[in-house]
Amino acid sequence: MHLPSRRPRRTTGQAIQLPSIGAMLRRAAEPLLESTLIPLGLFWVFLTHIGFDAGLLAALAWSLAAIGRRMLLRRRIPAVLAVSTTLLVARTAVGLWTGSAFLYFLQPTVQNFLFALMLLVTIGLERPLLATLADDFCAFPDTLTRHPRIRRFFKQVSLLWAAVFLLNGVTTLAVLATRTVGDFLMVSTAGSYTLVAAGIGLSLWWFHRTLAGEGIRLRLGAPRPVRVG
Repeated sequence: MHLPSRRPRRTTGQAIQLPSIGAMLRRAAEPLLESTLIPLGLFWVFLTHIGFDAGLLAALAWSLAAIGRRMLLRRRIPAVLAVSTTLLVARTAVGLWTGSAFLYFLQPTVQNFLFALMLLVTIGLERPLLATLADDFCAFPDTLTRHPRIRRFFKQVSLLWAAVFLLNGVTTLAVLATRTVGDFLMVSTAGSYTLVAAGIGLSLWWFHRTLAGEGIRLRLGAPRPVRVG
């Protein structure tokens, strides 16, 4: 009796050099602070001490200044900063026109659904939106991003992040409809970052499995100097 032979795992023995953990965290923290945390903090401070309109303008002024600074220094504008600022312009216009905090915060809630749709639509592209956004947080070398299995990974993990944004949209909409502005800011921010953290953890585990299946090893930190002689 012949037993079916097990298909050997394909390995490449390839090693990919990435920056250190600290360098990657610093790279990820800057666009996150610029596009989300600082504008939100400024809005809350100006809202509580001056008023709603002041909070709107303070958050928008920060985001526009962040883009302007990068343009003057001829630095790359992260995709997440460009997208968030564009959306913030629309949110601020609606907020100033209507004077409604509900409508102001309803827009990012709806944007969760729109962003999930964008992730799903770009799955069919050679480079999905998620792969482009990943460059803001970790600069992967071309040898990694051009790998067929890694390209397939970004298409598949886009489904995971579409689900994350859909769930985030549903939960923040429920909180917005039932809580005050202050409660909404605290609850929705904590809930959103919890969901995002869970998505990041699952994505990293999935990414590690994908690399292991291809025999690709990651090396963190500066490459060791090669001794001559």
